[in-house]
Amino acid sequence: MTVYLVGAGPGDPELLSVRGARLLRAADVVLHDRLARPLLTLAPAGAEVIDVGKSPGAAPVPQEEINRLLVEHGRCRRVVRLKGGDPFVFARGAEEAMALKAAGIEFEIIPGISSVVAAPAAAGVPLTCRGVARSFTVLTGHEDPDRWPPGYAEALASLAGTIVVVMATTHIGRIAERLIEAGLDPHTPTAAVRAATTPAQEVRRVTLATIGNALLTPPSIFLIGDVAGLDLRPTRPDLRANGWLQTSRQG
Repeated sequence: MTVYLVGAGPGDPELLSVRGARLLRAADVVLHDRLARPLLTLAPAGAEVIDVGKSPGAAPVPQEEINRLLVEHGRCRRVVRLKGGDPFVFARGAEEAMALKAAGIEFEIIPGISSVVAAPAAAGVPLTCRGVARSFTVLTGHEDPDRWPPGYAEALASLAGTIVVVMATTHIGRIAERLIEAGLDPHTPTAAVRAATTPAQEVRRVTLATIGNALLTPPSIFLIGDVAGLDLRPTRPDLRANGWLQTSRQG
């Protein structure tokens, strides 16, 4: 059989790919992340659903156990590993793929829309914009910034583009301080985006010096750079038809 590592997207169920939805509807087993729960309505009624989700500071199912479950079920059943965002962007998809490859289990990667690009778009912040930012850099804020290698903060501060920081609600204040100490202007526009693309989405526009006061809870993404001063959110209401996920699980 085959294990499909499916990117569930950033939060809005309608941002799941067509291929991901088709595979989910045909799954025998679904191992899902916490943020992918709204998509479980697409799973067949007879599918075995296993919650392996992590939350900040808590991992009830260790990654080693997730890898074991994928290998065990993947030997004889059609498995969908439903992962938030994209499987290969801060999602440990590489570790799961390596475990499957080592065990000789067939697998496939189904890309998903990462919150790295979805959160800025939902907040009306272009990651790149001609004359404003020609590049963007993504880093994890999970690591204590006081443990950054020598010169790392200075390298980030010297960039002319946008800095995207994920998983940083705990350390964002200190990250901002390190960047300012390294030479980045304290008045640099900064946006904090929480629960991007969902009904709970929040956007706060501050400066680098005040980002530590944003007080957002996970899941949040922080955008640092001149593009964060732009607000290109649409002014018209959302006209999408939202009915396609509003069905119960059925065989």
